Amino acid sequence: MQVTETLAEGLKRELKIEIPAGDLAAKLDSYLDDMKSKVRINGFRPGKVPVAHLKKVYGRQAMAEILSNTIQDSSQKALEDRSERPALTPAIDLTDDEAEKILAGAADLSFTMSYDVLPEFEIADFSSIEIERPVVEIADEEIDSQIAEIAKNNVPFEPKKVKAKDGFRVTMSYLGKIDGEPFDGGADENGQLVLGSGRFIPGFEEQLVGVKTGEEKTIEVTFPEDYPAPNLAGKVATFDIVVKEVAAPGEAKIDDDFAKGLGLESLDQLKEIVRGQVEGQFGMMTRQRVKRQLLDKLDEVYSFDLPEGLLNSEFDSVWRQVEEDMKRNGKSFEDEDTTEEAAKADYRKIAERRVRLGLVLSEVGEKNNVQVTDEEMQRALYDRVRQFPGQEKQVFDFYKNNQQALATLRAPIYEEKVVDFILGQAKVTDKSVSKEELEKLVADEDDNA
Repeated sequence: MQVTETLAEGLKRELKIEIPAGDLAAKLDSYLDDMKSKVRINGFRPGKVPVAHLKKVYGRQAMAEILSNTIQDSSQKALEDRSERPALTPAIDLTDDEAEKILAGAADLSFTMSYDVLPEFEIADFSSIEIERPVVEIADEEIDSQIAEIAKNNVPFEPKKVKAKDGFRVTMSYLGKIDGEPFDGGADENGQLVLGSGRFIPGFEEQLVGVKTGEEKTIEVTFPEDYPAPNLAGKVATFDIVVKEVAAPGEAKIDDDFAKGLGLESLDQLKEIVRGQVEGQFGMMTRQRVKRQLLDKLDEVYSFDLPEGLLNSEFDSVWRQVEEDMKRNGKSFEDEDTTEEAAKADYRKIAERRVRLGLVLSEVGEKNNVQVTDEEMQRALYDRVRQFPGQEKQVFDFYKNNQQALATLRAPIYEEKVVDFILGQAKVTDKSVSKEELEKLVADEDDNA
């Protein structure tokens, strides 16, 4: 194998790899010789099929396999010999005409391999990075407020022979129709709706105000244009309704009995659970703020050339999402007070930041042997599977049999572990803030992003 470097500009590399036709012919002879003892052909005893006959029957198929394997193996060896790491899978340039000659044994194998190498950079001293971690002290009043909200959503209802109004619960049967024909998902025998909750299609609840038990009514509503079911979006529908019960809201007394009604042992246990949930919510916000600070600091520290192919791939992904979002929301660049060219320039900077930080985190993790454990992957897989009730086996099998899909579960875990590693070396100082201050910090970050 002869390797000649034909391009070395910045991170771009191009190699010409040549392998004599005689080497390929030798591989073909070895391949066919091994096949001779395994193949079964009518008219020949096992192991006695002439190689010439095998070459005539299987030669082209065998040479195609040998050609593919040789290109892959020689490309990999060339990279290993040069101690280079490509940013993406190298592009192989071999024309169909050239391939035909090689398959016929009439030409040496000669192809071009193009790729971008990963940039080399020094790992910074993370001990010089200073991070301020905003921490919210959870007051008892916050827990009481959350429990009051739970109570509000779990008030008892008492049937009344009165007209329904906001806050009352209506139990009903209904049948939805479009152009006089019932549609899937538009019927229920014992549907319950608290008026004013905003749970149903806009205009539905308002038309139930004033109904009484036993009343029959037909209402007309229009599904929103952005309704998730495309077959219903923007359509006018009627609903034939029979009111089975009108119930007035009572008052939920927050005590041990209330907690037991939620399946808990006591009010203290409810408070403990709510406190854990609130701490988790604020903890996630704190984590978001800390991670954003860290990434901003790393973005200031590191500056190096980026592999063009990797950058273009990331930009294409970002831009595709931008176009889909604008189309879904019915917006234009003019609506956003910009132009397509200016927007592309801005989003290319975002892509550059993502690629640069991704390379930094990857290098830090590799140099410091950060690993994602099998248990972490198993937990992530089960969490993913639980998002698809009724399809658990199909989703599980999909990820188990698709390494690329499995990598999408591994990547965020790996990133968080690398972030934790860096934070473990950085100077992190806690600062007490109010709930409102933390929410504003995170909201400002989202706006800037």
